[in-house]
Amino acid sequence: MSAQSRTEVSLPRPLGAEQDARLLTEAVTRLRRALRSSIRTDYAWETLPMAQVELLQVLGEHSPARISDLAARRRLAQSTVSGLIGQMITAGLVTRDVDTADRRASVVALTDAGREKLAAWTAAHERRIDAALASLDDGARAAIKDALPALFQLAENLGEPDEPDEGATPR
Repeated sequence: MSAQSRTEVSLPRPLGAEQDARLLTEAVTRLRRALRSSIRTDYAWETLPMAQVELLQVLGEHSPARISDLAARRRLAQSTVSGLIGQMITAGLVTRDVDTADRRASVVALTDAGREKLAAWTAAHERRIDAALASLDDGARAAIKDALPALFQLAENLGEPDEPDEGATPR
């Protein structure tokens, strides 16, 4: 947005549900891109790939976990998750141990360093979003706050990958 100010975004006139879906898709894409780039600009230490951050987040809520469970929750192939976990073990963020319930399987758990990295990542993002929210007027902040329940419902309707679906096939 070079010529336009950050608060003046020209939006096409809504034409209905398809237009709403397109605009929401664009808004979410811009938010993700802006947050991802700003966090690396403002916090140069942030180098974790998003796929690893998402696994840390799942492990922050469900630890220890099997690779298959992590893959199902993130809707990724087990081989992809296994490779990411290997990188995270090397970085000291997670450990892999034998599952006490089934000695043939392994489980992954956060290390103290992994918990600290996840907490720092979360805090940095919250500070960044807090600063961006503070730059908005009261009406815009209220609109975002009012939209949060609907956005969570939308994520649920889209099949947010927090809980694996029975019989779901990971990507």
